[in-house]
Amino acid sequence: MKAIPELFGSMVFNEAVMKDRLPKETFKSLKSTIEKGEPLNSEIANIVANAMKEWAIEKGATHYTHWFQPMTGMTAEKHDSFISPEAGGTVIMEFSGKELIKGEPDASSFPSGGLRSTFEARGYTAWDPTSYAFVKDGVLCIPTAFCSYSGEALDQKTPLLKSMEVINKQALRILNIFGTKAKRVLTTVGPEQEYFLVDKAVFEERPDLMNCGRTLFGARPAKGQELSDHYFGAIKPRVTAFMRELNEELWKLGINAKTEHNEVAPAQHELAPVFGTTNIAVDHNQLTMEVMKKVAMKHNMACLLHEKPFAGVNGSGKHNNWSMSTDTGINLLDPGKTPAENAQFLLVLAAVIKAVDEYQDLLRMSVASAGNDHRLGANEAPPAIISMFLGDELTAILEDIEAGKIHKDAGRRYMEIGAAVLPSFPMDNTDRNRTSPFAFTGNKFEFRMVGSSQSVSMANTVLNTIVAEELSQFADVLETSGDIAADVNKIVVQTLKDHKRIIFNGNNYSDEWVVEAERRGLLNLKSTADAIATFVQPKNVALFEKYGVFTEAEMRSRSEIMLDNYCKTLHIEALTMIDMTKKSILPSVLEYQGMLADTAASKKMVNEYLSTELEEKLLDTISKLSTCLYNNLEALEGAVIKANDIADVQEKANFYREEVFAKMAALRGVADELELTVGEEYWAFPTYSDLLYSVK
Repeated sequence: MKAIPELFGSMVFNEAVMKDRLPKETFKSLKSTIEKGEPLNSEIANIVANAMKEWAIEKGATHYTHWFQPMTGMTAEKHDSFISPEAGGTVIMEFSGKELIKGEPDASSFPSGGLRSTFEARGYTAWDPTSYAFVKDGVLCIPTAFCSYSGEALDQKTPLLKSMEVINKQALRILNIFGTKAKRVLTTVGPEQEYFLVDKAVFEERPDLMNCGRTLFGARPAKGQELSDHYFGAIKPRVTAFMRELNEELWKLGINAKTEHNEVAPAQHELAPVFGTTNIAVDHNQLTMEVMKKVAMKHNMACLLHEKPFAGVNGSGKHNNWSMSTDTGINLLDPGKTPAENAQFLLVLAAVIKAVDEYQDLLRMSVASAGNDHRLGANEAPPAIISMFLGDELTAILEDIEAGKIHKDAGRRYMEIGAAVLPSFPMDNTDRNRTSPFAFTGNKFEFRMVGSSQSVSMANTVLNTIVAEELSQFADVLETSGDIAADVNKIVVQTLKDHKRIIFNGNNYSDEWVVEAERRGLLNLKSTADAIATFVQPKNVALFEKYGVFTEAEMRSRSEIMLDNYCKTLHIEALTMIDMTKKSILPSVLEYQGMLADTAASKKMVNEYLSTELEEKLLDTISKLSTCLYNNLEALEGAVIKANDIADVQEKANFYREEVFAKMAALRGVADELELTVGEEYWAFPTYSDLLYSVK
């Protein structure tokens, strides 16, 4: 392997490459485009495109693609070769500025939620110059946004980029009030990625894993995660080899893969990157998931990114570490050391508190999926209730500010709060609350509810927009204020009075918190069907339209896409359950019953006085369970048929959740009981023990 500094970013057309390969003025113009959002003229675009093509060819590329993120949750690419025919049967390699800046893929088959008719095929991709191009599998990949012929966003990136501009504008208003010199505010994200690894051969024996990404059947193993012996334990050789190659491939793509370790559940692992600018971090996370699966297959393993591939053990999340920083290097969520910085921090913190409380529904919606429904609230995952953790010291300071008291810092010194002046306190001053869905960790917030298979685009689009709205409200007051310090204090105090219900530093996993949250009036949107319904509520439509992040039509289309995806996911899972039950589980059970009956009959033939009590009891138990299994199977089949007749997508989603999902759970419960009763050699599928401990 090459030295890491030499390897890192070797397949990326990054700033260093651009500086080396572009004329000085061209590079300067491109830098201005990237940093200020200025348009790139066609002449400059042609120079950039030619340099990019020559570099890519040197890296082995023969094709280029506009790499985008449609509403499938995955990435999309259409490859075009660089070749252009010449007279005499020869070709030259060409790539123009026009081809760099704009593409025209078929938009008809991508989810649009009614924005596009099937016959309306035209869609456009537009280069995002803030995210570097890269070479992957012999193809020059150009990160782009994706929109329809009439301009509606059809992807995850377009609204994200808009939300980043919105929070930049509103945060700069706040900074100007405090006299902080900055030209740009960027949100930053570090999405931690959890995943499972199982042996490929065992994976391929499970139709549910192959079709659905999770086990639809499976009794709990005798040993799961009870001993916590897998967590941070020694990494197995096969996994170490996988991680080594994964790191190399990610580093080539300029992805800052930093930390790797075993997670809590057997076969579960985590990869954490260094934080980066939000849109780039989103691109990198999408690439990370793709590369994980490819590398795992090379090592004869399957990488499972589903939020809950195994019932009864930890699911997988994607902790979204979110913050705001200026182009001058100031983190707006760092408490700072001077009164001015402290007051600024308090105001930004108040905006986040207010945003999280007022838009709980949007945050919950942003992580809603069929897979995440299984994870939230189960086995060491945050519940479907939004709350914030601030730590004991910061909470105590805020309580004193609200009460108008002078805060005494742990007996060390007295500190005057006065006009929203926060005392300096150490980063990570309290223990990390890993039960909290939205936890302050010293200079950032960790949004822990995002599912492992999800794009982090929507979560960050929501976060950026809701915080921008609160900053805007605060700026409206302060820009006309005659006494900035006093009015900052008033805003912070009033925010704490009105929104402190959202702050909870205790155990979010406890049943007591569910009761307490209800008493506080916090939302508990348990299912995806419930959460998505809130997206198009009038206050939320008004918010996104105010800032131009979404139009109402785009919001309604996305709501329909998400609900439709939810219904289709449960439909596929239900059909897979039915198929596995009919073709594998029932035959296995009947074969085992036949063996028991034959054994009992053989014993009687040898000696009519031999006891067959064991065989008869087992036959009776299995026979009753089998009948129950079949009845539940018929009930599930009937529910699926009824679901097909429901036209309204919200009504259909509700039916799938209330009826189909419930009947799937009932069928699984009986099947899992049969798995524990039927002899191992008769059972049709690898068990949880086979799966979780398949990688030696």
